[in-house]
Amino acid sequence: MSVLKKFTKEEHESSSDQECHLYVEAKTNQWPIVYSDDYNIGFMGLERLHPFDSGKWGKVFQYLKDGKMVDESTVVTPREVTSDDLLVVHTESYLDSLRWSARVAMICEVPPLALLPNFIVQRKVLRPMRIQTGGSILAAKLAVERGWAINIGGGFHHCSGSSGGGFCAYADITLAIKFLFKHVDSINKAMIIDLDAHQGNGHEADFDGDEQVYIIDVYNAYIYPGDTKVKGAIKKNLELRHHTDDETYIPLLKKHIPEALNEFNPDVIAYNAGTDILIGDPLGNLAITPQRRTARIIADSILNLKEQGLISCNYSESGPRVNKNKSDSRTTYNTFQNDL
Repeated sequence: MSVLKKFTKEEHESSSDQECHLYVEAKTNQWPIVYSDDYNIGFMGLERLHPFDSGKWGKVFQYLKDGKMVDESTVVTPREVTSDDLLVVHTESYLDSLRWSARVAMICEVPPLALLPNFIVQRKVLRPMRIQTGGSILAAKLAVERGWAINIGGGFHHCSGSSGGGFCAYADITLAIKFLFKHVDSINKAMIIDLDAHQGNGHEADFDGDEQVYIIDVYNAYIYPGDTKVKGAIKKNLELRHHTDDETYIPLLKKHIPEALNEFNPDVIAYNAGTDILIGDPLGNLAITPQRRTARIIADSILNLKEQGLISCNYSESGPRVNKNKSDSRTTYNTFQNDL
């Protein structure tokens, strides 16, 4: 997540009494990067029955450690969301349905999960997702404070308040934005830039008709979920064909993202970065280069931002290097013309 407006000292202090238990304070030596080893999902090899890599988050963190960027003490550890937290967005009936292993098996698209006792499914599958969801809510808060933040996990964009699917059991993107609207006075408008290869039908269902939220979705229109009911929530709906390559994809981003930023002028941007757009991915069926392992791509992208000076751990230097000396309290992140 990145933001266009940071807290002033007064805003931060006035909002402190509204903050929730998920808004962990980051230490000065910590990057606004959120991660826990508890993100990773694995039990008796069942996770290998789906092409989605449910252990990639630990690999990303290890690559960042190998790159000498972070270690366990310099990332922020999130807290697990509670039922009360989830009820900010989710219906009680949906949360109750997760007590049935068969329902979770359908959401995760791993049929053998239906045969496991639900307490195991809760501990080994849903708890990691709840911690990742807490991570997304925390990353949104850190982005407001630091100018940017990354949750290594999360991005469950197929889950809405009343329905899950596509390996997404909790609506973390919706929750992160709703928590900002509730707890941070300076955040009134949010933009979602969803570049996963699949349509983000979960947050689209949640924000359909909500003028506070502007959604850009760039996705392969010929794969899951094909949810036509919620397309009306997408302000910029960019549908791709199978095997779309760089020559088509990059100009689309260069044209439409700056247009959207100029049109809507958001206070915060939630960017869902999907590496399933890459050539060779078994789910996305697009052809964006380069072709490497998902976790390696994510880590290299973060390391590249650091090397380019676009992110730092120093609070005073957070945000794009080109804007560091600006006196205006509002920072513009519309740099696509030069940087893509």
